[in-house]
Amino acid sequence: SRSMTKTSKSRRDPAGAGTARPRPEDVALERALEGLFRLGANRRFDARQSAAVGAVVTRAGYAMLRSLADHASLSLRQVADASAMDAATASRQLVALVDEGLVRREASDEDARTMVLSLTPRGHQVYDRIVAYRLAHLTRTLRDWPAAERATLSTLVERLVADLTAEPLPRVGDLEAEAS
Repeated sequence: SRSMTKTSKSRRDPAGAGTARPRPEDVALERALEGLFRLGANRRFDARQSAAVGAVVTRAGYAMLRSLADHASLSLRQVADASAMDAATASRQLVALVDEGLVRREASDEDARTMVLSLTPRGHQVYDRIVAYRLAHLTRTLRDWPAAERATLSTLVERLVADLTAEPLPRVGDLEAEAS
């Protein structure tokens, strides 16, 4: 009976953290997403993109360029929020983008203590080239997918991002309480 209990617990809770065993479809999804995220962190892709667009722009830097392209000008805090990054990361990225000649910093007309960020003409050109480069790669990759499947993928990814953003990250104690 004692070994049976241990076996049941280990099947239910392989990590010993009090959590229920995940469903196979959730494990498969997590692994698929991990593979996708790994592709997003591919240094070869980054190097090829940099060569194609004529500037070195990290993924975080691209998020900042996109935010500025969407909003014309923002404070550092607004860019960080729009790009889903903390202020320290945004500040580091800003230095690189300013050094690359892609972003301009100016004092705000309303408050001289606040810096307003905007894309330079070169920043607009590089951003447009990055978008074109990424879209060309994606278009080639999905060329055999029916339009309905591409639309479904877009809808589901947007929903996943929104749900992941809205759901607070769990703390270890929260997971243990949830399993009880």
